[in-house]
Amino acid sequence: MKELRDKSVTRALLKKIEKKTPRCRPPVRIMEVCGTHTMTIHRYGLKSMLENAGVEMVSGPGCPVCITPNEFHEACLDLVTQREGMILASFGDMTRVPTEKGSLQTAVPAPASRVKIVYSPDEALNLARQNPDKDVVFFGVGFETTIPAIALTVKKAAAERLANFSSLSALWLIPPALRAILEAGDAAISGFLYPGHVSVIIGLEPYRFVAEEFRVPGAVAGFEPNDILLATSAILDQIVEGKPRVHLEYARVVDPRGNPIARAVMEEMLEPRDAFWRGLGRIPLSGLALKDRYGGFDARVKHGLDIKAGSTDLPGCRCGEVLRGLIPPPGCSLFGKKCRPDSPLGPCMVSIEGACFITYKYDRRREGG
Repeated sequence: MKELRDKSVTRALLKKIEKKTPRCRPPVRIMEVCGTHTMTIHRYGLKSMLENAGVEMVSGPGCPVCITPNEFHEACLDLVTQREGMILASFGDMTRVPTEKGSLQTAVPAPASRVKIVYSPDEALNLARQNPDKDVVFFGVGFETTIPAIALTVKKAAAERLANFSSLSALWLIPPALRAILEAGDAAISGFLYPGHVSVIIGLEPYRFVAEEFRVPGAVAGFEPNDILLATSAILDQIVEGKPRVHLEYARVVDPRGNPIARAVMEEMLEPRDAFWRGLGRIPLSGLALKDRYGGFDARVKHGLDIKAGSTDLPGCRCGEVLRGLIPPPGCSLFGKKCRPDSPLGPCMVSIEGACFITYKYDRRREGG
């Protein structure tokens, strides 16, 4: 692991990259899909280093907090503020997302109701066990990385017949979002840095259409700085050779076949559905929902929630364009002014995986801001 942060290795890799970029058609724009990759890129100063070497890194829709549209948050707000005896369990970042109705963090719950921050789906399940007189709704949000754990939690609830537990699931699939970005054609992507954690679950096959249909190269990367550079170098090789594929740089963790046990749980409990993403709109079969036989544990069904797609962000917020790779965070006029981590006006400034939060935290510090 030391080699993956070794500065001499970093310098050597950057020199290799710098030699390759003149052989690629400019501009070379690589989208890092995962917010954790964005964190590494900015934390270690790789963004400016790669720009100097001829590669522009572009943030993508790899933050589940960021891409979950406001109508889900507003449904949670309605539940906890209008219904008594309700515990709304949520990951911490989700409670800070601002909407026209406010945020879960500032909500005034109905009598005997409350918002509870949890760190895992199983913790939400324990709340239902410990509070049999209350309805517990888990705001289950995530990509393929966390979807198996959410599905397994519902499976446990069904096995235990915990009738007071349900999940309001906002579950998103990365590959359909990549297709939507490529079909839109406005982001001019030269290659993709595929997410390492998601790939642990789904493997390599779901990305192959990117190379085969769109002729866009990519590489699955780990999360150390030299992981990023190794994957970037591999993407440039594909561009130079004119042979796009799915390169696996993160072989120490990712099996090309993915995790069959996790995928089996997903297939047992969930089914694909069209889903609305912030910034990307409705994407066919890009979300997952509980199958009908688990409707009693689906908060939409159990509590009769009518979640209509198409909510808008707060005025001036351009998170949607950031998530599509159309503008960098400073391209939003609110960035660092009215919109800051202590007073966010959009989810990209809320989440620790949000491009705006990361840019504000690391780039301003590096520039002495």
